[in-house]
Parts: sequence; structure tokens; C-alpha cells
Amino acid sequence: MKWYKIGFAATGVFASTCSLISCQYNMDAEEKKLPNIVLINIDDMGWRDVGFMGSEYYETPNLDALAAQGMIFTNAYAAASNCAPSRASMFTGQWNPRHGVYTVDSSERGKSEDRRLIPTKNTLFLPEDQFVFSMALKNAGYVTCHAGKWHVSEDPTDYGFDVNIGGWHSGNPGSYYPPYTLVPLEAPSDDYYLTDLIMDKTLEFLETVKGQPFFLNYSPYAVHTPIQPVRDLLPKYEDKPSWKGQNHAEYATMVDNLDTQIGRLITKLNETGKIDNTFILFISDNGGHLGYTTIPPLRSGKGSYYEGGIRVPMFAWWNGHITENTISDVPVTMLDFFPTFLELAGIEKPEGKRLDGQSLLPLLTGSGTVEERPLFWHFPVYLQTYLGERDPTQDPLFRTRPGSAVRFGDWKLIQYFEYNDMELYNLEEDIGEMNNLATVKPDKLKELLGILESWREETGAPVPTEMNPDYKGDIK
Repeated sequence: MKWYKIGFAATGVFASTCSLISCQYNMDAEEKKLPNIVLINIDDMGWRDVGFMGSEYYETPNLDALAAQGMIFTNAYAAASNCAPSRASMFTGQWNPRHGVYTVDSSERGKSEDRRLIPTKNTLFLPEDQFVFSMALKNAGYVTCHAGKWHVSEDPTDYGFDVNIGGWHSGNPGSYYPPYTLVPLEAPSDDYYLTDLIMDKTLEFLETVKGQPFFLNYSPYAVHTPIQPVRDLLPKYEDKPSWKGQNHAEYATMVDNLDTQIGRLITKLNETGKIDNTFILFISDNGGHLGYTTIPPLRSGKGSYYEGGIRVPMFAWWNGHITENTISDVPVTMLDFFPTFLELAGIEKPEGKRLDGQSLLPLLTGSGTVEERPLFWHFPVYLQTYLGERDPTQDPLFRTRPGSAVRFGDWKLIQYFEYNDMELYNLEEDIGEMNNLATVKPDKLKELLGILESWREETGAPVPTEMNPDYKGDIK
């Protein structure tokens, strides 16, 4: 484990409110109070799409200031490379073979004639018997609110949320301008931007919370497609110099506006006296959309199981408990959130509930660390490419072909099922995954493959083997 001090300047809305915060946690007064929990889960935000991860094109002063006063994770991973399986694993705390959500919609994406295997059938939504962390928090006395994208069932109130702001089965909003065709919210005016409205209603919820701890799952549809600019921000980015390929002005306005909304959230937490006793965790549900952003130096993006599809920006903030200005390179996953929230709230693990992650609280508070363990991804499905040969994935037809991946230490193995192809990378030396060492390091390949096969057996992960009769042959 490595920790680094960082030195971002305190800028943006959070800086203006921080002077009103004591910045010293009063344990005598607060030690018996359950902390409020705010989970910020952004949609399709790439690893480099924020200032605190190095971008010099996108402007995120509120997030940068908040991250600088907490712990930033440089090796944080989504549970999957697209949204529904990522969110399903995060909420259940389980690898996706345990719940069966592997992708968005059908597993038969792309042309049938290009798919050599019959993929595993996808489960669209969480099984009704799944117990998720919002239910555990509600049972422990938390007031719970979901705000924005849900995507893992029809109604988040079936899974422990008291309040639902605009969440249901849809994975994108249809439009960020009224009418919001795929979001069950009514706009106050003809041009009211959806991300603003979701935060308006989130702040209204916070005003109602009196004397109880709360859990907020803030998950705005942004910055998912459709890419629709915040019009008054466009001039700011249209003439701004590109940074390592980041130059999409319309997308940049969506990132900028999202940061503004999070600044509003922090201001409200401060004004209502809730900030000192609030734990904040920020992450993206998968990698960035390569049609609109770049993720240097990571390979590929959303939908791929190269690093650009699964490595995501993440930080945690908790005043007086997490040492500010630190960076950790410990590999962590959003499956760790369930046990982290249980420990935060002093809740015993529900009887019979299998959790595949570890609590991050010892690492965050400096009282311990996270046990070194392999991280897994399983995708027995096909997912077509957006960009063809411009997407640096395995081939120009698919971002994902059926396979599995494991990271253990600095090493990562991707196994594809069609021809049992293997790709082995040393991420410490080759973060861009350009140098396949599968034939050069046979012992390491054998080690990781053994770990992966044992995990698949333990979880009952399905491996497709049936040939597709429509298949027309290999790419020429």
C-alpha cells in the first residue's frame, strides 16, 4: 500500500463553506451519533474526467476541493464496465454470477453472424429476494433517499428507499431538456435542465431530515448520453485548448454542471449543520464513453474490460476521520461499499448474506488496511463497439466478447472464451495494456488462470460453450 500527500488548492463552493466547518471532529459530542452517508455514483464518468485525476480540460472545482480534503483512490474499480451490472453488484455487494446481471438489456449485442458463441442469457433486474445495503440502512433507522438513475428494478422504494427522485428502470434520461422522456419527473419550465432539477429535489429532501441519520444515493443520469450541453456554459469550452484528446465542449458542460450541483449539495449540508457528521463517497459506475472523452493512458473505455472500461475516479471524505490530502493506490472495488456502510452504521452483517467485498473503513481512518485479494470481472456476453477501429479494444466489432478477467497485485489476466485467448499485463509497468505477456510469463499466467478458474467454480459463473449457428467466420 502506498499513500501520497496531495496539495490541491481549496477552490469552488466547498472552499467557501469549509471555513464555517470546525475541521476538528468533536468526538465527545458526536461519537454516539450514526454518520449520515452520501454516495455519489456518476454515470459514465471516465477515470480522467475530473480535475483531481489530472484533467486540464474539464473543470470540477467543487469535486477537486472535496477530494483534496479526503482520500483519493487511483486503483478504484467498478464492478462491471457498463451500468446495470455495475450497480447491481454495488448494491448487493456481490460478484455478478451471484445475481445474474451481466450487461444492459440483451446479451446478444451486435450482429448474430459475428458472434461465435451463444452468450449467457442476461438477467435484466435484481432478483426480488436480493437484500441490498439501502435496506440494511433503513432497518437501522436511516432515512433513505434515491435521487436520479436507478436502472436495476422498476422502483427503488422496493429496495429500502423512503424517497425516490426520478429513479426507475431506465438507464438513460431520453433528454436532459423537457420533456424528460424516460424520467418520471415534471419540469418547472420548458428549458429546465434535468441535472439541476434532480438536485433541487435532493436539497428539498435534506430540508425534511430532522434528528435522524440519512442515506442519500445521489446518482444523476449525467453524464450518460444523450450528450446535450448546458447552453450557457458552451462558450467556456468551445475555444478551450484540448488536453490529451479531451476537447468535446458539449460533454464538458455536462461535467461542469454536475460539479456545480455537487457544490450545491455540500453547501446545503453545511447550512443545515449536517456536514460534520456526514461520510461522502464518490465514484463512477464504469469507464468513460470514448465517443465523447478520452482516458489517457488507459486502454479503451465503457463496455470494455481493459482498464479504461473499469478503472474509475473515486474518493472518500469524512471530516476528522479521514486524513486529508492523501492518495491511496490500494486496489478497491465498489463491492467494498456494502461492508463499509455496515461498519459505519454499526450494523452486523445480515444473517445468510454473502458479501464479496471488504470494509474500507480501516484503510480510510488509518487503523488498518484492506487485505490483498484478487478482483474479478465476468462477462459471458457480447457488447458491440461504438467506434469500430477507433476503439482500442480486442477487435473492431465488439467492446466485449465473452470472457473473464482478474487483477491480483500488479498483474491482470483477461481470458476470452471463444478461442481461449489469454492476455496478461503488468499494470505497474504497462498501465495502458499494450504489452501482452501471456507467452512471456507462463508461470504468472498459470497462477492467475488458476485463481480465475477457482473463482468461477466457487461462484457458479457460467461459461458459454454452445456454438452459434448464425456465425459466419472470423474477421478478415
